Amino acid sequence: MYEQIAAAASRLAGVAHKTPVLTSRLLDERTGNMVFLKCENFQRMGAFKFRGAYNAISSLSAAQREKGVITYSSGNHAQAVALASKLLGVKATVIVPADAPAVKLAAAKDYGAAIITYDRAAVSREEVAEKLIREHGYTLIPPFDHYDVIAGQGTVAKELIEEVLSLDYLFVQVGGGGLLSGCAVAAKHLLPRCQVIGVEPALADDATRSFKTGELQSVHNPPTIADGLRTASLGKITFPLIRQYVDDMVTVTEEEIIRTMEFLWTRLKIVVEPSGAVSLAPLMHCKLPIEGKRVGVIISGGNVDVRQAGELFATIQNA
Repeated sequence: MYEQIAAAASRLAGVAHKTPVLTSRLLDERTGNMVFLKCENFQRMGAFKFRGAYNAISSLSAAQREKGVITYSSGNHAQAVALASKLLGVKATVIVPADAPAVKLAAAKDYGAAIITYDRAAVSREEVAEKLIREHGYTLIPPFDHYDVIAGQGTVAKELIEEVLSLDYLFVQVGGGGLLSGCAVAAKHLLPRCQVIGVEPALADDATRSFKTGELQSVHNPPTIADGLRTASLGKITFPLIRQYVDDMVTVTEEEIIRTMEFLWTRLKIVVEPSGAVSLAPLMHCKLPIEGKRVGVIISGGNVDVRQAGELFATIQNA
């Protein structure tokens, strides 16, 4: 699998941004560790998802590109497929829930994708996609459970490790597991002793339950503010990879996510969405007994409605 990540890095070279790794003396003091933030909120379209989408679409045959691609997403993957398709001259159709964040839908439309909305309560996104694939011959680019997508996401950890050289821990958020599984494979290849920790909201803890029990668990429309992590379950590909390469899983509360997000906005001056802040929350709120270590943290994205962010920050100020 690491060979696929290395190949993805070659395809992405000069196309994806090599995102910055930020440090903060205050953050180190707060957590008792030396923390390195890999800031994918500065990636093209504002999230790591661009890497996997571009790698997958650029790997298609000429015939597949000619017919176009289709995907389903609550936002960031939709934007990623739309932008990657635009860059590669491929027609893209994106299926999104009607309640998806408006800022993410607007961006996908601006990148030229055809948008089809659906009611989560009435039909599954997979059903909508399958019907359109039968009618038009599109190639599905799923959000996470696809080897080329996973390989693209794994380049995040590859870049981080090549820059900072050594890490004792790597914290990665998890929804469907594409980012976590790809980063875990890369980390274990480059730094076998690095402990990879998956993080998800307590309100959407299907991946943690799956990891702990060894049996695939699911969750239905979890009400977490981390909309990018509302996936129903891990995938047939990502679940075994996570079981093999990830060392532990932890969960964080909604308040912990918001407080971490506020810290990143106000003290580091970077715009981070709730899902992007999830991976740092365990360090900020002492979820694991880690001290004096070199810790990598993936900040996965920054696509957030600023008005919503203000409302979230107000909830903790009034608490």
